[in-house]
Amino acid sequence: MRRGAPPRLWPVQCWSRDRSSTRPSTYPLRVGLPDFVPSPNQLDLDLYEIENSAFDRTGVVLDAMRKLAPWAGRTLVDLGCGSGFWLQKYTDATEVIGVEPDERLIPTARRRVPGIEVLLGSAEHIPLPDSSVDVVHARFAYFFPPGCEAGFDEVKRVLRPGGTLVVVDNDLRHGEFAELVVRSAWAQPQGQASTTDAWWQERGAIRTAIMSDWRFDSRADMEAVLRLEFPSDVVDPWLLTHPDRCHISYGYVLFSTMKPD
Repeated sequence: MRRGAPPRLWPVQCWSRDRSSTRPSTYPLRVGLPDFVPSPNQLDLDLYEIENSAFDRTGVVLDAMRKLAPWAGRTLVDLGCGSGFWLQKYTDATEVIGVEPDERLIPTARRRVPGIEVLLGSAEHIPLPDSSVDVVHARFAYFFPPGCEAGFDEVKRVLRPGGTLVVVDNDLRHGEFAELVVRSAWAQPQGQASTTDAWWQERGAIRTAIMSDWRFDSRADMEAVLRLEFPSDVVDPWLLTHPDRCHISYGYVLFSTMKPD
């Protein structure tokens, strides 16, 4: 699932993964995964790779994820693993499994780290047995409340007792990225921080806010990604007023919840 503009209310899990795109996809639904629509920022896989590599280069988000749910010696699922960029971050786990709804990305993900299994699936359709994994990660993937109950229940099904789900989302209250999001006129409840917070609070989740940034190797890379993610009337003024920048401050929020023993 990804967010989109113009604002629109979508059925549960209709976006593919990352809420970092403000434009809805026009791809048809997959027959095997009727709740999935591919994300527009994956149309250009080279640019998608640049976008992934710009994320949190200081590693503070990854460190926070590890503190909330240590995965060393455990079984970890990267839910919505995309092209597998983050699979290489989890090699100290006993077993790493990628789950991805976009069939185009699975071959790349499988080549990323030899020996890591990558399966076709989605948040509502995880192709794993009950109580079979210790940690599930979902970065900008699937859980954009309200309307995420089916995916949440499916994750709880595959988690072992005491296992943890960690969801990485955008903090819409802090950072330059959040300011661009707000200017992009998200009107749907899924784009409101208060709605997201309330949904997770009802499920006993811990909320952890982290400030980091997107940091790019070149100005051209940053402009290409921001123009992909935001409408021109929002991003062009920002670029004009920040002519020498190759980074943008970015607030993240992590929601973590444990399956009872």
